[in-house]
Amino acid sequence: MGNKKTISASELGMLWLTYQEKTMILRILEYFIEKADDQQAKNIMGGLWQELSYYVTKIKNIFKEQGAAIPIGFTTSDVNLEAPKLYDNGFDIMFVRILKEISMGMYTLNMNMAYQDEIMEIYEGLTSTTQKIYKSATLYLLEKGVLTLPPKVTMPKSTEFIEGQSYLSGFNLFNEKRALNDIELGYLHHGIETNNIGMQLITGFAQCAENKEVKQYFAKGKELAKKQIKIFGDILLESDIQFSATSGSTVTASTIAPFSQKLMMFCIYLLNGFGIVGSSFGTIFSLRKDLSMKNALIAKDIYFYADEGVKIMIKNGWLEEPPQTENRSRLIKE
Repeated sequence: MGNKKTISASELGMLWLTYQEKTMILRILEYFIEKADDQQAKNIMGGLWQELSYYVTKIKNIFKEQGAAIPIGFTTSDVNLEAPKLYDNGFDIMFVRILKEISMGMYTLNMNMAYQDEIMEIYEGLTSTTQKIYKSATLYLLEKGVLTLPPKVTMPKSTEFIEGQSYLSGFNLFNEKRALNDIELGYLHHGIETNNIGMQLITGFAQCAENKEVKQYFAKGKELAKKQIKIFGDILLESDIQFSATSGSTVTASTIAPFSQKLMMFCIYLLNGFGIVGSSFGTIFSLRKDLSMKNALIAKDIYFYADEGVKIMIKNGWLEEPPQTENRSRLIKE
């Protein structure tokens, strides 16, 4: 290695996780690019594939330089490019947009755990790529009419301070609940939008999963997404806000899996983590106690669902083990 600095445990761990995520996304993009009818969509996904592939190679080289085992991640054996279309009508870019939302949050955490220039440069570059693709995907979806804008509101004419703790109430059946503030409205819209895409994704996975336990797990996830959409939608209706985040995208009738069960399970594992963080955001920044409680209960449901998925992955040998510290007790006994 010469004068190459040894990377820290946090940097090794973050690079390992990034490698898992990015190799998964590369396989998903390869399938979507193969099946895409729209050239503009192909260009967006092709540009993302090229940039992610560059950073995957950089991470692989760092592992080699450090003398660390290169993770398996997800390879060409995890994607079936011959499988028929499983999703249609703009779902590919809708899903790319969700993946980029997750990435933006992940890179902040990754950067916080980086100490060497080379590692920080990787996450700076990935952040730039993600923001660019997220913008392109959003504008594309709006142009195609498959992305619903959040509700419009009346602009405030003055600034106010909260007077009294009644602003926080929401449980008293005899008191009228206050109207949603715009922060609360924003995360409710986002919750419906992301769960709608998640429901379509996992419906497709359930259709083509071969393992009975995995199929049942995906079907359970579909019901969990529907439950969240209903909870958020009912809250909006209570505030006289009629809102639909249904996109124009659809799940086809195909039952042939485009991805390995290992990849599909890891994808849902990643989305579960995103869901827990999103629910936590809603819990913390909602100033109506009933909304905070509902978000906390949703986070609990997602946590237990995610835990069930991890057990299925371990049982089937689909969850690669991250790098870890030495087991000193075992070494001493040996």
